[in-house]
Amino acid sequence: MARGVVGALIGAGLLALVGLVIGLITGIQIGGNYFSDFEFEGARGYIATGNIGARVGAVIGGLSGAILGFWLARKKPAHRGHVEA
Repeated sequence: MARGVVGALIGAGLLALVGLVIGLITGIQIGGNYFSDFEFEGARGYIATGNIGARVGAVIGGLSGAILGFWLARKKPAHRGHVEA
């Protein structure tokens, strides 16, 4: 069980960071090209949509990383038989 929890934490951390970066870049591109008048938390345009994209990307990446990390950590490695020479 501990192995699965550690795998989930590592997977969540790594994929949250990846999701944050991808979400930030996607949000900046969308905000800069299509929503230049959009306002969020006092920021406008690409900055506002970049903040939203980073948050959404981090949450989605963290959740999927936790599930994937837990699943991979709990998966049993294939048993390889001992080969005598």
